[in-house]
Amino acid sequence: MKHTATLIYILSLLLIFIFTSCTDVLIGDEGEQEEAIFLNYQTITDLELPFEGEWGVIVGGRTHSEGGRHFFERETGQRYAYDIAKVIDGKLELDNASSNEDSFTFGARINAPGDGIIISLENTIEDNKRGVINSTINNSNLGGNYIMIDHLNGEYSLLAHLKKGTIIVAVGDTVVKGQEVGKAGNSGNSTGSHLHYQLQNTPEYLDGIGLPAQFRNYYEDDVFMERGEPVKSQIVTKK
Repeated sequence: MKHTATLIYILSLLLIFIFTSCTDVLIGDEGEQEEAIFLNYQTITDLELPFEGEWGVIVGGRTHSEGGRHFFERETGQRYAYDIAKVIDGKLELDNASSNEDSFTFGARINAPGDGIIISLENTIEDNKRGVINSTINNSNLGGNYIMIDHLNGEYSLLAHLKKGTIIVAVGDTVVKGQEVGKAGNSGNSTGSHLHYQLQNTPEYLDGIGLPAQFRNYYEDDVFMERGEPVKSQIVTKK
């Protein structure tokens, strides 16, 4: 894989999203109790990457610089959230991209990362034009089209910014790890096609405390990981 070229494209995509930089310190550093609870947290759910093929980690990790603006949105459960985009031949999109359809992420298959029950979703929000957030987006629909999965163990997965009308599960459905649930899109508080994934400790939409998400059996930049947490600028692939 052409990782150098890929990283250039990933870094260029950062110009589309708005992230805030900070010093490279641990995300849990604002309170000793918080650090003790979360910095060594071990994910209970048997998670796998919720997509097919190669994806680049735009934002994700345990430090300010890796976590980007998610660090500053802790109250919405985004403390350890990921923004991820699909990569093909070292690129995130077609040359001279001008629309959602030019992104390899837009319309890409999204899977359930673990077993559970669908407890809430949204499937009717219009996707934004590339680079522009719709005027209808407010605090109630920042995630755009989304799916919330209850893993029945105190952990909940939120997959957000999905493509309008592509979610193929319903509230109350039981899903299994790897099952297709929808397509990636550009809805909600998003200016470019990507998947937002977060693990949290409550079932409420954009609420609760974010939890570290350790995935099983995947590759980080061609290195096999039996269990690990991807970080910003890595290329990850499900085994």
